[in-house]
Amino acid sequence: MITGEMRSKVDRLWTTFWNNGISNPLSVIEQISYLLFIKRLDDLELVKERRAQRLGEAVKEPIFSVDKQMCRWSYFKNLSNAEEMLKIVRDEAFPFIKNLGLGAAESTYVRHMKDAVFLIASPALLASVVGQIEQIPMEDRDTKGDLYEYMLSKLTTAGTNGQFRTPRHIIKMMVELMAPHPREIICDPACGTAGFLVAAAEYLRDLQDSEGNYVLNAPGNREHFNRQMFHGFDFDATMLRIGSMNLMLHGIEDPQIEARDSLCEDCAGVTESFTLILANPPFKGSLEKSTIAKDLTKIVTTTKTELLFIALILRLLKIGGRAAAIVPDGVLFGSSTAHKKVREMLVEQHKLDGVISMPSGVFKPYAGVSTAVLMFTKTGAGGTDDVWFYDMAADGLSLDDKRQPVAENDIPDLLKQWRERGVAGATGGVRTGKAFFVPKAEIAANGYDLSINRYKETEYAEVSYESPKVILQKLRSLEDEIRADLDALEELLG
Repeated sequence: MITGEMRSKVDRLWTTFWNNGISNPLSVIEQISYLLFIKRLDDLELVKERRAQRLGEAVKEPIFSVDKQMCRWSYFKNLSNAEEMLKIVRDEAFPFIKNLGLGAAESTYVRHMKDAVFLIASPALLASVVGQIEQIPMEDRDTKGDLYEYMLSKLTTAGTNGQFRTPRHIIKMMVELMAPHPREIICDPACGTAGFLVAAAEYLRDLQDSEGNYVLNAPGNREHFNRQMFHGFDFDATMLRIGSMNLMLHGIEDPQIEARDSLCEDCAGVTESFTLILANPPFKGSLEKSTIAKDLTKIVTTTKTELLFIALILRLLKIGGRAAAIVPDGVLFGSSTAHKKVREMLVEQHKLDGVISMPSGVFKPYAGVSTAVLMFTKTGAGGTDDVWFYDMAADGLSLDDKRQPVAENDIPDLLKQWRERGVAGATGGVRTGKAFFVPKAEIAANGYDLSINRYKETEYAEVSYESPKVILQKLRSLEDEIRADLDALEELLG
């Protein structure tokens, strides 16, 4: 969590852009991201230089060549001449990061950065922004991530076309539910700012084996982590740049962030490529039937994006691959043929592992839509026996537009119940609690309805009342008291 002081610094930085004519939230995020990226490169170079100095060696694989030293943050941040600073950043440092492949000349990062534009034209604005960024502590990885997420939360354009920014604690919850291992191939087919991929990376960085060793330090794991593990698709060029920089700012050297409209016919070639998919795909929208990939319409005949994305996820997963996806509640109980077919497919043809019902305020202030998390495994041969349900009523934040921290939080219990669901004696049979299992046969008998209210049992406490005669006597006693008070008042009035 970022402190109030740091939050104020970010707000002040944001206001500086607005006061100088850059008011589009996406543009502000982009410009700050470029500068943060330049700063991070310099920080990495300083670490290499200190290490080389201790060992008495030359710097190995320097990021900045001798003729590019002026591109370093530590060089231009101290310039007293603001015009000179702007000239260096605009004409040297920014072109430098646009063409930086970190060892991969044709990296996806380089492709996304081709159309990037440096919008800061005022020397005074640049000097002010550089000075403010310098005052924000960015050394700690978690703090850096929190600050970046706080800036992303200011994207007031979120919520258009069914796209809602996923709260960071919900992303983290889904990653912990899936518990990725170090050789996963992870994809988010609607990645936006790459929040799910960043959270998965953070989880794996902290993951240790039974002997307390970090799993990424095992042979081959680090290389896989940096170059083959993380994949994301989006059709918005700005989001692709922000997502790429977000991942690289979090230390992933060459994330595979691609420009794809995941549901369209032009992108139908990617199949059975990933072992884990984490997603909050756009929903509450429809597509033109002629633009939808034919292999998806063969699975389910619909134009609704929330149903097409389930079919897409199944197409993208390898056999045995797992997924956790946020869906609107309508997917759970919709009565159309397409809704029923998607649910039947998950239950009968694959393995539906769990359904988490989330409170309707999770996506406020963007929307009050009710949502759920579906967790499933692609098998192609069935495998569903009992489906685990969880009724999440609170997520640690108020369910109004303010979303302030509150004491009520079901997420720790949810994670505990999920991990212990296979343990003998664990909660799962009693349907009056938050977590319970429902047999496949019962789900099928209910038309594959996956809404939790269909199966949860409400426990009513017995209420005992006094007998009518006793109640009547009490009423008469009250009337006698009222009459006596009225008589006394009448005497006082003479």
